[in-house]
Amino acid sequence: MTRRSIHKQASTGLPSPVEAWIDRYRHDGGLRQFVVYFAFALILATFSIILHDDGFLSSSNLLNIGRQAAPIAVMAVGMAFALAAGEIDLSVGSVVALSSLVAAEMVGNHGFLIGVLAALGASVLVGVVNGLITVKVRIPSFLVTLGMLGIISGIARNWNDLQSLPIRNDRFSGLFGAGGLGPVSSLLIWIIVVGGLGHIALHHLRWGRHVLSTGANRDAANAVGINTARVKISALVASATAAGFAGILLAGRLSIGRHDLGEDYLLTVIAAVVIGGTNLFGGRASIVGAVTGALIMAMLNNGLILMGLEVADQLIARGVIIILAVALSMREAKES
Repeated sequence: MTRRSIHKQASTGLPSPVEAWIDRYRHDGGLRQFVVYFAFALILATFSIILHDDGFLSSSNLLNIGRQAAPIAVMAVGMAFALAAGEIDLSVGSVVALSSLVAAEMVGNHGFLIGVLAALGASVLVGVVNGLITVKVRIPSFLVTLGMLGIISGIARNWNDLQSLPIRNDRFSGLFGAGGLGPVSSLLIWIIVVGGLGHIALHHLRWGRHVLSTGANRDAANAVGINTARVKISALVASATAAGFAGILLAGRLSIGRHDLGEDYLLTVIAAVVIGGTNLFGGRASIVGAVTGALIMAMLNNGLILMGLEVADQLIARGVIIILAVALSMREAKES
């Protein structure tokens, strides 16, 4: 042990492994990365006490929270990649609606498998268009996806003259919403599957490292040979594909395709991702945090409803959460 290390250990009174652990977590953002988990536990405990007599902790209500969180969590996983790459996708809500309509139409006419593939294919196409326009035409993704939001919403509304399309396929509904594995809903299983795949892609694949590098510093990423244009396109494709799969889950749960499914999810998804630890300006993301953030948003929505709050009050609460989350993200960006 060198004189310097001895002096450092003596000055802090901590063994060097503990110092290393503290230094690493200071570098990664300190305890702020755990805020979402503390918030989840605090909100759960608060509602459990306040709504004890309203059945908040009943198995049926907790299962309902999980079902409500499923499409939000799936969309949040995709949005995390877009934000990590330094982009944003405002078209996800409309992609949900489009995917549900495509699934309903194709499942009815061509069967289960074709319906699922067609819905995912349509969402991938939207992501490719978003990415190509953003990268090749050099229009900010904020504006590109905002325009795409309007285009897809119009297509969805013209699809069946604002009428819902029923899905009469038990296999589709069972796998993507209405069924389950024993007492566990299929929607909860899909949260685990999509969240696990997202976590692996972000932290254990080269592509995930390239996404984070591109979002952190695009010029530096280009300098080391990363094709940042391709990375940004693929991140927007991932976001749209996740939204398309969320549309399939909603269609499976409700057994319909509808033009307004997912219409109100955009702000909720962004809030879930940002409070989950993803930097709004790129370079850092947490898939587990995003999923936890989705559970928090669903739990808040459920708890506020049980407390008797109106929709307007729920929107106010959601807006406050988003402002706080963005403020924290901006503060972290300035400090880094």
